[in-house]
Amino acid sequence: MGSFEAYLRLGWDHILDVEGYDHMLFLVALLALYTLKNWKPILILITAFTLGHSVTLILTGLRGPIISGDWVEFLIPITILITVTGNLVLANNKSASKRFYWRYAMAAFFGLIHGMGFSNFFSTLMSPDAEILMPLLAFNVGIELGQIVFVMVLLLVQFLMVTFLRMQLRSWNLVMSGAAGGIALILLMENWP
Repeated sequence: MGSFEAYLRLGWDHILDVEGYDHMLFLVALLALYTLKNWKPILILITAFTLGHSVTLILTGLRGPIISGDWVEFLIPITILITVTGNLVLANNKSASKRFYWRYAMAAFFGLIHGMGFSNFFSTLMSPDAEILMPLLAFNVGIELGQIVFVMVLLLVQFLMVTFLRMQLRSWNLVMSGAAGGIALILLMENWP
């Protein structure tokens, strides 16, 4: 596989593959507190997460896996559970939810961990003597495009639920955080090292 488009498509498919739902699950947990009106914090959160997993994807793409895939699969649900816990704390403290700068650093750090999951997949595609920079860039761009589409759909669903079905934002947060946390617990038990 050598073309930019092929690796871009692989990144796109990898992020939107329902079998690799852990990344989407993290995004659900990360964005459960926000509405479309919060587009600036959302943009910063997604950018922080993107930077985190892009850095790890580049480093591991160039040097190989940092930690084993088993540990990465164990750590990813932990990132979701920590994010969900933060959502539940903020759901009961309206003044704290306006000061969520710590979430940007958390998103970037957790992006590093999620990037390791991508890198393990990416490294299986590459032969040892292959040119890595163009495929790595294309794969990462594909991941980001898929992530943008997923975030837009998620925010649209949230907008429809809150605006037309009059669901309270707190209820949305609790439902989405609870669902993400429940699935993350199952993933954690399945991937216990």
